[in-house]
Amino acid sequence: MLRVSQTENGVTIAIKVVSNASKDEISGTVGDRLKVRVKAPPENGKANKAVCQLLAKTLGLKVDFVSVHLGNTTPQKTIEIQGVSVDSVRSTLERV
Repeated sequence: MLRVSQTENGVTIAIKVVSNASKDEISGTVGDRLKVRVKAPPENGKANKAVCQLLAKTLGLKVDFVSVHLGNTTPQKTIEIQGVSVDSVRSTLERV
């Protein structure tokens, strides 16, 4: 099951990032992590920025509400999303 946890300001979600992909997409899960593919390379925060933009767009939020909480330099990351609930994130991502 996808690892999504409630926090004081919103939720955190565990993801696995594949950079240098052919397109930006959410492509299922890997264990308990959401698999996110982005075209951006993993240099100078470009892939992290692309991940935040993709998740914000998917969830219908401003990109300012989505940030990398843990794992800035690794493919396994924890993303913090402000102003949402676990249920709303799960239901949106199940439709993707």
